[in-house]
Amino acid sequence: MAKTKAVFECESCGYQCGKWLGKCPNCGAFESIVELSAAQIKSLEEIAKFSKSASPSAKATPITEVEITELARTSTGDSELDLVLGGGLVEGSLVLIGGSPGIGKSTLLLKVASNLAKNAPTLYVSGEESASQIKLRADRLGANERELFLLTEINLGSILTSLAEREYKFLVIDSIQTLYSDKITAAPGSISQVREITFELMRLAKEKNISIFIIGHITKEGSIAGPRILEHMVDVVLYFEGDSSKQLRILRGFKNRFGNTSEVGIFEMSEQGLKSAKDASSKFFTRGGAVAGSAITATMQGSRALIVEIQALVCESAYPKRSTTGFDKSRLDMILALLERKLELPLGHYDVFINVTGGVKITESACDLAVVAAIISSFRNRPLSRESIFIGELSLNGEIRDIFNLDERLKEAATQNFKNAICPKKPSTKPALKVFEAGQISQVLEWM
Repeated sequence: MAKTKAVFECESCGYQCGKWLGKCPNCGAFESIVELSAAQIKSLEEIAKFSKSASPSAKATPITEVEITELARTSTGDSELDLVLGGGLVEGSLVLIGGSPGIGKSTLLLKVASNLAKNAPTLYVSGEESASQIKLRADRLGANERELFLLTEINLGSILTSLAEREYKFLVIDSIQTLYSDKITAAPGSISQVREITFELMRLAKEKNISIFIIGHITKEGSIAGPRILEHMVDVVLYFEGDSSKQLRILRGFKNRFGNTSEVGIFEMSEQGLKSAKDASSKFFTRGGAVAGSAITATMQGSRALIVEIQALVCESAYPKRSTTGFDKSRLDMILALLERKLELPLGHYDVFINVTGGVKITESACDLAVVAAIISSFRNRPLSRESIFIGELSLNGEIRDIFNLDERLKEAATQNFKNAICPKKPSTKPALKVFEAGQISQVLEWM
C-alpha cells in the first residue's frame, strides 16, 4: 500500500511544505506549522480537481472573434456600495468585506440584505448573533422585509440544506471565521476550515448563480484573517477603513473582477445605521477661522474629487521625529529635504507631524503643495486663508508640476465655495474661482 505524502501548513498564513519547520519561511511565525490530516489533504485535492474542471481546455479563439458578454448587475439599494462594486452586484459573484470590529460591516450588510429582499428572496446567515439580536438591529435600521430570512447556524451542511429548501437569490455570511464543515476536523476559523468553506461557497455561487456577501475578520496587521487563497478565490475584496469611534467610514476596493479598484464609498454612521454620505466632500475639512499649520487640497479618490485638510505641526526638538497619518512618510522626508535645500528652512532640528483629516489616505503626489504650505505655515506660525486651496506635485528640483483631473478638482473646490486656487497652471475651462499659477516652490512663500 502506497504511503500518503505528508503535507504541513502554517496556521498563520496558509504556507504549505513537505516537512515540519520551526519558523514559517513565508510569514515568519514560530511554531505555527502543523501537519494536515488525511481528510484535510483530501479536501485540498477536491479543490484542485474542481478548479481544473471549472476551466476545461478549450480551443483557442482569435480575440477579434470573441463576443463580449454583458454583466447582469443588481443595485444593492446603496449608492456608495454600488459605486465601489462597479455599478451594482453581479449575479453569481462572491464578495468579501473585511474591517475592524465595530466598524459597521454587519450593520451595512443587514441593510443591504433588506434592500435586496425587495426584489428576490435573501438569506442572512449569522454565526455570531442570535435571531432576536439581529431583529432588534433590523427594527432600528428599518430593515424588515417579508423576503428576508434569518438563519443562526455555524454548520455549513445545515446552511446548504436551508439553501436547497428555498430558491434564494442572495446570501450574506456573517462571518466566515465562525463557520465549520464536517469534512474537516479542524476548529472553526482555522486555515483549513476557511479554505474549505470558501471553496464550497464559490462552487455554490457559480453553479446556482447566487450572489454572496462574506464578512471576514481581520488580523492585528489589518489583513483579512485566514489563508491568502481566500482573497484569490473570491471575485471582489472590500475593506472598511476608519476609526470606529468616529462617524465617517470609507469602503475601499482592493480586488474587483467586474470593475476598477480606484473607487471608494463614503458612509456616515447614524442612529439608523450606516448611510451614504450625501455631501461627502464637505466631511473632511472645517470652515472655522484660519489656523497656523492647516492647508486645504483636493485629492482624487477614484472618479470623485474630495476636499481634504492637511494639518502640520512643526516644533523644535533635540531628537527630531517625523510622523504621518494618511500621508506617505518617505514622501514627507523628500519634501522636508527639498524645503531645507531650496528655502533654507532648518527643519533638521524640528519635529514634523502631518495629519490628513477624516481618515483619508492620500496615495497621489498632487497634494504635495498643500503639505508644503501647511509645514511652512506651522513653522512660521502664520495662518493660511481658509478660502484658498493648494494643488500641485513637487519635483526634486523644486518645480511645481502639472497634475491630472485639475478641472474636476477645481470644480469641486468651487462647489464648496473656495475663492482662490494655487496650482501649476490654469485649467482648460474657466473655473468659478480665481486661479494663481505657481511654477516654483519659492512662490508658496507669497501666500504666507
